Amino acid sequence: MRENRSPHILNTSANLLGLCFIVLTSIKVSKMQDVTLIDETTALAIVLFMASCMLSFISMGKSLGNSRRLEKAADIIFLSGLVVLFLTTMMITFNVIK
Repeated sequence: MRENRSPHILNTSANLLGLCFIVLTSIKVSKMQDVTLIDETTALAIVLFMASCMLSFISMGKSLGNSRRLEKAADIIFLSGLVVLFLTTMMITFNVIK
């Protein structure tokens, strides 16, 4: 029997989506230098995590074949969002160290 990962993807994507909003807000409040690239990567992470949330939510209500495709797409988009969030975090870290 296949394990349904959609609720886990939805929960984690939603949490990381909130984290991205906090990062974006803190960047605006702290008025960091060179924030344009950091802003853009954070916005990209927000879009990716939101897409992952929507796909995983939709996959919970679909038939098994459609559910698997949507869940796989949500997985790939989620992993892409993680990579973008990691890059954003590294850019913030190196900007703070300067």
